Amino acid sequence: MSLSMALNVAKSSLQTSGVQTATTSRNIAGGAESSYSRKSATVITGIGGTVQVVSIERATNTALYKTMLKATSASAKQDALLDGLTKMAQTIDDPELNQSPAAKLGDLNNKLQQYAANPSNTILAQAVQSSATALATTLNEATTTVQATRALADADMATSVQRINDLLVKIDTLNTTIVHGTVTGADVTDSLDSRDNLISQLSEEIGISVVSRDNNDVAIYTDGGVALFETHPREVSFQATNIFNAATVGNAVYVDGVAVVGGTSSMASTSGRLAGLATLRDEAGVTYQSQLDEIARGLIEAFAESDPSGTGPDVPGLFTWPTGTIPATATIETGLAGLIAVNPAIDPTAGGNLDLIRDGITYDYNTTDEAGFAERLNALVTELGEARVFDAASGADPTNTLADYATSSASWLEFNRQQVDTSATYQSTMLQRASEALSNNTGVNLDDELSKQLEIERTYAASAKLISAVDEMLQDLLNAV
Repeated sequence: MSLSMALNVAKSSLQTSGVQTATTSRNIAGGAESSYSRKSATVITGIGGTVQVVSIERATNTALYKTMLKATSASAKQDALLDGLTKMAQTIDDPELNQSPAAKLGDLNNKLQQYAANPSNTILAQAVQSSATALATTLNEATTTVQATRALADADMATSVQRINDLLVKIDTLNTTIVHGTVTGADVTDSLDSRDNLISQLSEEIGISVVSRDNNDVAIYTDGGVALFETHPREVSFQATNIFNAATVGNAVYVDGVAVVGGTSSMASTSGRLAGLATLRDEAGVTYQSQLDEIARGLIEAFAESDPSGTGPDVPGLFTWPTGTIPATATIETGLAGLIAVNPAIDPTAGGNLDLIRDGITYDYNTTDEAGFAERLNALVTELGEARVFDAASGADPTNTLADYATSSASWLEFNRQQVDTSATYQSTMLQRASEALSNNTGVNLDDELSKQLEIERTYAASAKLISAVDEMLQDLLNAV
């Protein structure tokens, strides 16, 4: 090997070592960031043994990355759903506190039995009136809680859509930089990391699939197959609903006019925070509200008064609602739980008479005005213990006593909350494992990087020593001339 060739080899080695040192230093500095991927310099050997860095590459694992995105979406959905179900579970509270509709109904039944055993006792009549009022109030407040939960889910959907649009704009900017840099041969590895991080954040809001294209370009689709990003971002739109009641139907989320979350869609997204919020707003919240409404309907039906002569219509008794009619049997009357109230005719503070609980409000069952008349009260106790038919669409036990139906409603809510809680824990564990696997595969190992740096330093020292030796040889040649 000639001296000039040896000098070229040493110089190229020094230059390569410099780039490699910068790369390992970059890895050490960025290793603490979860979104940072390990970088490496690609070195080739040229003519005469010279070496050079032709590119900077980053560690990737497409399969693990896609698994992590899927786990992120699944976990976000369950977390959103669990949060809402936990809020609605406040309506049943701790069973030992007896604050649920089922507990209040049981208390009313007990008070009614006590009053039936001593129908002349005004204090017991007052206890029935107070217990009935507490039950109606519990149903009213439960409706308020459910609708507030649905309204919050709707508002959170609007926030989620805004975040999706913001992320898509940022992804668009980075993607343009990446494609241009790839074409021109620039180092785009940090930009690729940043884009992956943004895509990961996007997967929290909606389930997605990512398709790689030429020049490091990407296309992003929802898990239902609707394009979110192809060269440029698509418009994601949602009209929030400001006021919610039991009859309110929330709006769907659209991507370029195609419904992807909420409403009906053949290309619906089934994972991500948006899907969880929509499930809470449109399914869990609506179903539980239906159960509350059926409890209210059952109360009005059980305490209804019938004309003893058989000529008049059945009318509300102890419990009533604004229409003053008996709701249709086994049919959900949407929002009834928020409207049910104790008949003011038996409320002394409203000018009513407690004795009408015993004697009848619209129809007179106690025609002889006996203070010890218990027939009507005993009939009410019996009616509460009778099996009745509920709307099967409500999701609770459709053929049972009112008390058992109320209990099955509480069980339905708690069972679903526990199921989602278990699923949320599982999905969180899966996300953690997927993230760890990706990090172990593409992240930075500090010990490895420090070892590489030592190797590079040795190579650098050897190259410097070679240059020094060549310099001495050249100097000897010059001195010999």
